Amino acid sequence: MMTLTMSLIVAVTLILTSFIYAFYQTLCLKNPAFTNWPFIGMLPQFIWNMSHIHEYSTQMLKSKGGTVEFIGPWFTNMKGIITTDPMNVHHIMSKRFDNFVKGNLFREMFQPFGEGIFTTDSHKWKYNRNLVQHLFKQKSFETFQEKIIHNKVEKSLIPLLNHVQQQNESLVDLQDVFNRFTFDNICLIVLGHDPNCLSCDFPEVAYEKAFNQAEESIFYRHTMPSYIWKLKRWLQIGEEKKMIEACKIFDKFLFSCIASKREEVRKNFNTKEINIETDEAHHIDFLTMMIREEEETKCSESELRGDKFLRDVVFNLFVAGRDTITSALTWFFYLVATHPLVEAKILEEIKENFGHKEKPWVLSVDEVKKLVYLHGAICEALRLFPPVPFERKETINSDILPSGHHVYPKTIILFSVYAMGRFEDIWGEDCLEFKPERWISERGGIVYEPSYKFFSFNAGPRTCLGKDLAFIQIKMVAASILWNYCVHVVEGSCVTPNLSIVLLMKHGLKVKISKRGI
Repeated sequence: MMTLTMSLIVAVTLILTSFIYAFYQTLCLKNPAFTNWPFIGMLPQFIWNMSHIHEYSTQMLKSKGGTVEFIGPWFTNMKGIITTDPMNVHHIMSKRFDNFVKGNLFREMFQPFGEGIFTTDSHKWKYNRNLVQHLFKQKSFETFQEKIIHNKVEKSLIPLLNHVQQQNESLVDLQDVFNRFTFDNICLIVLGHDPNCLSCDFPEVAYEKAFNQAEESIFYRHTMPSYIWKLKRWLQIGEEKKMIEACKIFDKFLFSCIASKREEVRKNFNTKEINIETDEAHHIDFLTMMIREEEETKCSESELRGDKFLRDVVFNLFVAGRDTITSALTWFFYLVATHPLVEAKILEEIKENFGHKEKPWVLSVDEVKKLVYLHGAICEALRLFPPVPFERKETINSDILPSGHHVYPKTIILFSVYAMGRFEDIWGEDCLEFKPERWISERGGIVYEPSYKFFSFNAGPRTCLGKDLAFIQIKMVAASILWNYCVHVVEGSCVTPNLSIVLLMKHGLKVKISKRGI
């Protein structure tokens, strides 16, 4: 017994000594080497640099040629590969797609997502993808989206910004504005419900805040061994307690919407109030569309997809159509506001194409496709600040990556999408510059880069289904704001990425708004 006790004391002493020494080295060295310390692995460097993890991982990957093996403490089983190599991306996401999955641990970490398109594999993923693709391909969906965006811009966004610019200070958190705009927008498209988050009094909507909290809590699960966050979940403390409470609030909202929508559809279906052949029938939200299909095929109660299935589909659509758009718009306006020449070229393009219109900023789906320079500016913002800064996969069978790294079953692979946009080997010596021209050909057309290089919309069979819809929405909002207002970032603002699964600004985007005269 004495021998066992002494062995334990020695082991704990060695581990603590290694951990303290590693932290001391990380603190003292300006550019610490990416070292695999005895017992504790590489975790101390990541913990110490967590506040600026995206910049740290970029520097670390550059020093290692774009791909590095990560090893955590010996007792945690935290092992994996972090890469920015486009050939590795192509190999994993396309060429050997079936050998690399999300995996069970991913689904556990992203528990609030349920079994939706972002977390599932194999036949479940294919079913979810086909369903979403079917929804997006409805004959008049683009028209439906266009109508919702125009209404929300003209009746909420413009009035709110007019109100702000009339105030003495004219200051506003533009990220908060976009958060509210996209939440209202996705609620209307998916649920047919307008929570009116975007209004002059900036109301606090509980389920909108709950949705944000759930995503932030998911990020923290990536920063620690799984047994720690699972223990915290069991004890209901810290971030895990916040997630549980947030999910209860948001799920209550979603299930309430599903219940009322079922009742509405059944009532209309039974009384034959809706004629599926009319235009009005096509201009409906996704939830109505899915529930109506159940009624029309006369499914028995046991054959219905179920409220839990609908909840998971809706939650995943919220993630896809809300946070990513908020992120893209926020970073886009930050970059444009700090690059006046780019702003001038975007305005000139809008004026040249639509200056003859009564309202040049109110653009249709077809009209926004003519804005090539604006498209390039959006691509640049997405390259430098991708809405989803990391992608994750898990290996099924052993393989060798194009970079020469061996991977084994259950190896975790992280793609640093953020770092990829800052690699000279991928984007050239001017990779850190905000340069929309890199996306425009000599003939004035749009340059399309392969998805394994421009990874902001994923790649291979998992390429984002809403890519074109995202560009349409961002262009409509960007044109309406830039044409009507001058946006100036408040001097001294601390602009830094937050710690979440979506790349937003930690302190928001504080700007001053003033009317533009064109």
